[in-house]
Amino acid sequence: MIGVLLIGILALVVGGCACVVWADRGGPRWTRVVAATTVGAGRVLRRYQKSQRREVGSGGDD
Repeated sequence: MIGVLLIGILALVVGGCACVVWADRGGPRWTRVVAATTVGAGRVLRRYQKSQRREVGSGGDD
């Protein structure tokens, strides 16, 4: 079950990356929408990872 979920997530990521490339080369409107969503999700994940690193880095003096 987990394997199917991971394969589905991988397919979405690869499809999103393909749409980013296709939209950059002048693809149809729907590819630009998918590309913008993919890039936006990447930015959100990057921001989340940075905040997690800051929390771990300033963990206090235990």
